[in-house]
Amino acid sequence: MESVNTDVSEAAGTTSGPAAAEVPDAPTLGQILLAVEELWPESLAEEWDEVGLVAGHPLSPITRIMFAVDATLDVIEEAIEWGAELLIAHHPLLLKGVTSVAATSAKGRAVHRLIESGTGLLTVHTNGDSAVGGVSDVLADALGLHDVVPLAPSANGLPEEGIGRVGDLEDVMTLGDFAARVFGILPSVAGGVRVSGAKDGLVRRVAVCGGAGDSLFNEVRASNADIFVTADLRHHPASEAREDAVNDRPYLIDVSHFASEWLWLPAAAEALGNVLQDQGHDVEIRVSTTNSDPWDFILTPGGD
Repeated sequence: MESVNTDVSEAAGTTSGPAAAEVPDAPTLGQILLAVEELWPESLAEEWDEVGLVAGHPLSPITRIMFAVDATLDVIEEAIEWGAELLIAHHPLLLKGVTSVAATSAKGRAVHRLIESGTGLLTVHTNGDSAVGGVSDVLADALGLHDVVPLAPSANGLPEEGIGRVGDLEDVMTLGDFAARVFGILPSVAGGVRVSGAKDGLVRRVAVCGGAGDSLFNEVRASNADIFVTADLRHHPASEAREDAVNDRPYLIDVSHFASEWLWLPAAAEALGNVLQDQGHDVEIRVSTTNSDPWDFILTPGGD
């Protein structure tokens, strides 16, 4: 796949030069895990989720970390080529139970490549969604929302932690203009942005959920949001939401799953880099430039 078309491709905890020479200590993977737990506690993960360390030895020294949405084979090769000893992926590689990691399947080849190259793999998924500064927080901030609160507060977290976010725009916007804002903040992928609602409809209160969020329609309606921005909207939930709409609201915007979560990566890389730097560790942190969105091109009827 082609690289993600975006101006932001790298975030570093520390850089080369005199400043880096003052903090030469490379942390172990175990120390990285403690820093990650500080930012994105595993207790915030949903019950069905599988987060945490997938491959890697806790005593291994870590000097380079790469963040990515998916631990695809292309992403793994990018991490290895750069010299990363740890890949932090948002999506779990092994979410469902497996009975074999033989190199006869893509997941098996991924596990073999990681272990053979000495590259660790760590998953930060719904704990990264729920935490302060998580996926939906970054999405809400990029859209200019204020007075932001969780759509579905976490049972094991602070009041400001949970899945999804809802907040208000500074000023009322038309749906068409707001959809253009959504399109403008996302990395370029084939799927683009799909919109349900009249272009001249007015929006101010906005609900967002990075990744697939069509299980949150009850929370969206309860929040009195004018519009819901999320990914992977399936036909039936979207159709039912339109049928149940009050004054045509909430309007819907459906975006790429990958694109909606990619926005979090630079912020996450910077946050982890700051924690490690404060602890006196010298680690380079980079965001993958591999586009792991599964779609390559799209055909549309054209027009407005």
